[in-house]
Amino acid sequence: MATRPRDLYAVLKVDRKASQEDIKKAYRRLARKYHPDANPDDAGAEERFKEVSQAYDVLGDPDKRRTYDRAGVGGFAGGARTGGGGATGGFDAGGIGDILSDLFGSAARRGGGGAGGGTAAPRKPREERGRDVDTEVSLGFAQAMDGGQVTISVPLAAACDTCRGSGAKPGTSPRSCPRCRGRGVEAEGQGLFSISQPCSRCGGRGVVVDDPCPTCSGSGINRTVKTYRVNIPAGVKEGSRVRVAGKGEAGRNGGPSGDLYVITRVSPSPIFARKGDNLEVEVPLTIPEAIRGAEVEVPTLHGARKRVRVPAGTRHGTVQRLRGEGPARLNANGARGDLHVRFVIDVPATLSAEQRRAVDSLAKATDEDPRARLFAAAADTGEQG
Repeated sequence: MATRPRDLYAVLKVDRKASQEDIKKAYRRLARKYHPDANPDDAGAEERFKEVSQAYDVLGDPDKRRTYDRAGVGGFAGGARTGGGGATGGFDAGGIGDILSDLFGSAARRGGGGAGGGTAAPRKPREERGRDVDTEVSLGFAQAMDGGQVTISVPLAAACDTCRGSGAKPGTSPRSCPRCRGRGVEAEGQGLFSISQPCSRCGGRGVVVDDPCPTCSGSGINRTVKTYRVNIPAGVKEGSRVRVAGKGEAGRNGGPSGDLYVITRVSPSPIFARKGDNLEVEVPLTIPEAIRGAEVEVPTLHGARKRVRVPAGTRHGTVQRLRGEGPARLNANGARGDLHVRFVIDVPATLSAEQRRAVDSLAKATDEDPRARLFAAAADTGEQG
């Protein structure tokens, strides 16, 4: 005995006068409820999902809906059947697929569970960018200031030369993963929602290898040591990172390689101290030079000397700046930092007889107590006992 076709409005639980938007909302609600991803291993829910999808294929299309309304239940090309073709002997799943993609992603079109009972076309495996790699290079201070080329050797994961990164034995090819249809992810039902995770069959690659490459055992990747000539810019500091684009580890499935970052380790200078973009050098002064003033030579980069004027009465620790005599500034179009000259008073540890007499004469000629102002200030603030 033939089963009477169900009223498509009743399938979607809407009134016959419902608007197209109401029909669409009803379909969305029921699709969420009965979707196979939300009801694993529930054949009844899957059958109900197909029925809802087929009903929406008719009522969701204004032209098909008008034809259905004129023909009535059972008169629309044989009705909406739940076992195979659509209401017109093979309904168009395009509109349904768009909505399912919004609700569940492409998993909505999986075999037997998607609109129209079709299967998704296998996707191209997802490209993955290779990992960035850090390596270190040791530089002398002068080499860091001047820049130049250095040779480095880096252990990397590179595409296998035998299989050219496919992981398959030469003469064979990987095939699309049958579990995830080449997407690299699979959905796990969690109530009304679907959580995507890397495919358990292919590990997220989207392909499976039936006949692995003998060199890389199917991974498509080999460990190797690469040697590069790297340009180190002038003025690098301790811990500077020099990027070498595309020289990191190889990508998977045709993805781009990562980048190589060369981290500089700079030996300290016995003369100069790095202070940000500048250098600092300590220059000793004799007591007479500090008192009377003088003209002295100070060292600069590359072994050159520069004469500077020391003002009379220069105190210990006074800093004089020499503009543009420091290291090159990175990414500054040739601009250079400054050289800071810090003057320090050189007090002799021992004195000759002549020097002692000179010091005694200076002491007698100096009748001002330099600590008097200190104690006066302490008395004013009440800090003197």
